[in-house]
Amino acid sequence: METAQSETEHAAQCRNDDPSFARWAEGYGVIQHSDETQVRVHELARRLASRSTTGDKVAFYDLLIALDRLTSAGLWLVVHQTYARNVYLDGRPLDTEDFKVRPEGHTGGALNMVPAYAGYLAANVVTGHTRGWLMGQGHCVAAIDSLNLLVGNMTEAHAARYSVTDEGLSRYVRDFYSYRLRDDGRQDSPLGSHVNVHTAGGLSEGGYLGFAELQYVHMPLPGERLVAFLSDGAFEEQRGSDWAPRWWRVEDCGLVTPIMIKNGRRIDQRTTMSQQGGAAWFSEHLRLNGFDPIILDGRDPAAFLWAIIEMEHRLEAAAESVKEGKGRYPVPLPYGIAIAPKGAGFPGEGTNLAHNLPLMANPRVENRAADLFNEGARRLWVSSNELVEAIPHFQRHEASGRARERDHVLAHRDVPESAIPELPFRQVSEDARRNLEDWATASPMTAIDRTFVAILDANPRLRPRVGNPDEMLSNRLVSTLARLKFRVTDPEPAVPESVDGAVITALNEEAVVSAALANKGGINLVHTYEAFGSKMHGAVRQEIIFANHCLEAGRPQRWLSMPLVLTSHTWENGKNEQSHQDPSMAEAMLGEPSHVSRVLFPPDFNGAAAVMERLYKTHGQIWTLVVPKADVIPDLFTPSEARTLVKDGGLRLDWTGYHHRQARIILTAVGSYQLMEVLRASRRLAEGMIAHTVVYLLEPGRFRAPRSEHEGAHGASPEVMAHLFPTDVPARLFVTHTRPETILGVLGPLHTGPATVGLGYINHGGTLSTPGMLFVNRSSWAHCIRETARLLHLSEADLLSAEERQALDGARSPHGVILPEVVV
Repeated sequence: METAQSETEHAAQCRNDDPSFARWAEGYGVIQHSDETQVRVHELARRLASRSTTGDKVAFYDLLIALDRLTSAGLWLVVHQTYARNVYLDGRPLDTEDFKVRPEGHTGGALNMVPAYAGYLAANVVTGHTRGWLMGQGHCVAAIDSLNLLVGNMTEAHAARYSVTDEGLSRYVRDFYSYRLRDDGRQDSPLGSHVNVHTAGGLSEGGYLGFAELQYVHMPLPGERLVAFLSDGAFEEQRGSDWAPRWWRVEDCGLVTPIMIKNGRRIDQRTTMSQQGGAAWFSEHLRLNGFDPIILDGRDPAAFLWAIIEMEHRLEAAAESVKEGKGRYPVPLPYGIAIAPKGAGFPGEGTNLAHNLPLMANPRVENRAADLFNEGARRLWVSSNELVEAIPHFQRHEASGRARERDHVLAHRDVPESAIPELPFRQVSEDARRNLEDWATASPMTAIDRTFVAILDANPRLRPRVGNPDEMLSNRLVSTLARLKFRVTDPEPAVPESVDGAVITALNEEAVVSAALANKGGINLVHTYEAFGSKMHGAVRQEIIFANHCLEAGRPQRWLSMPLVLTSHTWENGKNEQSHQDPSMAEAMLGEPSHVSRVLFPPDFNGAAAVMERLYKTHGQIWTLVVPKADVIPDLFTPSEARTLVKDGGLRLDWTGYHHRQARIILTAVGSYQLMEVLRASRRLAEGMIAHTVVYLLEPGRFRAPRSEHEGAHGASPEVMAHLFPTDVPARLFVTHTRPETILGVLGPLHTGPATVGLGYINHGGTLSTPGMLFVNRSSWAHCIRETARLLHLSEADLLSAEERQALDGARSPHGVILPEVVV
């Protein structure tokens, strides 16, 4: 109580001493300034003056007075976006015809974001720094777009349609959830239900709750600043955000200011945090996890302005302490907790209804709802004269020479193609690859490892991040780990760990993939057991969607493409039961746009090296690489052939097969182990003098029927298609790493009806060897022969022995006949 009284007295004294402060402290409409916020702001003003911080050369309290009016106008426009089809700057009450027939919007969350984003804009003015921003609750985009419109911080798509006039604002609210399509069949409105490519400064859709929490700490490079607006609901969704202090280092990270908007509600009920003890409980939780929590008034834009500058100050001080040897990592990472009821400032605040539609009914058809809207909107309305006076305070970027918020550096990464050194290709003997018994073998994962390190060494300017959920050494990333080391706060002797390590390791797939996805100014690699790649799916898919939309909008992303390496995969993980035997992630990525989500199956060491060589010369793509780690994979592709394979997406293996020009069937492999089985089948067919060709598909998505112009441009050329799959050879057998239905669907243009068959993973597994996995999933060389005989109407007895047929029929064990004997 004494503290509260002292704070009240301090605030009163400040008001008495400074008329400008007192004018601001009066508040404006629904925006009121608590004694605590007043004291904080007054101390901030003194600190800024003592440091001669001039920012955009706007008088501090004039800015704060303008900030209140901008915030109120933003709240006013947000509620109009949900309910109104007409907007009147004179603030008149809306009539029946002025309301939407079908109101829509995530209104409560957007209302909470208005003071947050307005405070962010003001912090940039005060300091002369244009920070990046990230919003985890992307469905609150109405707040961002509305404030951007009011201050003129718009993308071209918005600026062409909207203005601060009755006509321009009416078009703006009508575009929100309009669902209208243009004549060309595309979405007409540049507004989205979430952050999209037309949201000025947007980095991520924010449609998957929890990923902003995992990514923000990894986003800014040294010298950059980022404000991350986070959700208390997402705190329940994704707990890996607790580890952020473990990863931040001043040596390779920019300033981050995470601020949770704590409104205490999910869609249908209170958050668990609120039920467990609210802000006090959460503050203690944060302290236990290495944060420095700061509670602020989530209804007041000035509180956000103060928090952003204060949090950066504290983080800089903690970093300086480490530099001077007085502190150590992890430093206490400042974390704002902005408290406000959901939908603050409008009728229905704090209720379940506030999430979407805070009024009890549709104001177009219910008079009481219309009255509530008009009463609430009137409290938020800002006169045109006041608005015209306030807006220029946020438009003086030239005074400090800073970028506009729409142009902040994090949203416009432009990383040059990486330098590619001489790669560690292996020599391939023509004679040896024709003879199965003489195959030289190596691990393709070793090629990934060596190539990545060589590229790192050639590009020291790029900040590296490796996302590693577990098993770094057993997955053959030995040189990568030795070069980069695990990032820890207390390195263990004789273990590849370091305080400044670049390998982000946690037993949480979402957290580690987010570390790489966020590092758009650097160079990245992520790997995981294939079966657990599905746990990364949401984070990766969100990135693919946003990158594709940027490309469609004519703004292709310029961050270096990233490999997601799926290893210890389905066919070599038989020993670990069927939970570890799952090609679903590759299949899911094949469903995404193939020009952004590239799924490749490197066949051998050289194939993997050639893929990595090309990958880091592209931008804005996720390359899902399905790579075996075992060293039993034969060296089959020369360096030249490997590069052709990457260029074309597939290759006919002219050193195998039989009488290519008279081929009766095309055997196609997708995957290393599948290629080995196809080659064994090819040898048996050659012994039977059956004319055939063998094809390897590295990137199946390039052979699909294109679903967009960009996908069509990425596809294999007609010449490559005709060379690999001539139309006069309709019999086709595809042997694939994935489920056969998936690959046959993707390869629709190559499908010839009943003459096409697919073999692959059919959900059979257990504790098995690789040959056993292939057999139980009917993908062994013998199954290839059986299907070939059926397609070509040949007698099985001419191609398979009686014992082999019995094994295929389940009449005898395949060991010693089709599979090796088991040695115990």
